[in-house]
Amino acid sequence: MVITLLWRLFALIFLGIAFVGLILPGLPTTEFVLMALWCSAKGWPQLHRWLLHHPRFGHMIQQWQQHRAIPRRAKVIALVSMTISCYLLFLSGLPLWVKCVSSSMMVAVLYWLITRPEPSSITS
Repeated sequence: MVITLLWRLFALIFLGIAFVGLILPGLPTTEFVLMALWCSAKGWPQLHRWLLHHPRFGHMIQQWQQHRAIPRRAKVIALVSMTISCYLLFLSGLPLWVKCVSSSMMVAVLYWLITRPEPSSITS
């Protein structure tokens, strides 16, 4: 019972962060929706079904689950968001090592993201 409640709590937290990411540039949405989906699969079947059939996220989630595919639009948004984030990061007063490590991590994630297939390039 407690474990189920924890999975539900994590699913709600990740879903909340994902919806905030719809508004704030630089905060990813898709990753948090996928984490909410994973958590809901562990302890909240109704939420899991809702996410799979959601009008905005459902198709993207299904493409990811079936083909590990990411739409080009999502890749472009991630590229723009990470570029802006890196620029703002280097304007901040943070130590240089923090700026370099953070930027390097964003570049690594961006490389991984860009190398994922796109739904249109997948043969049925």
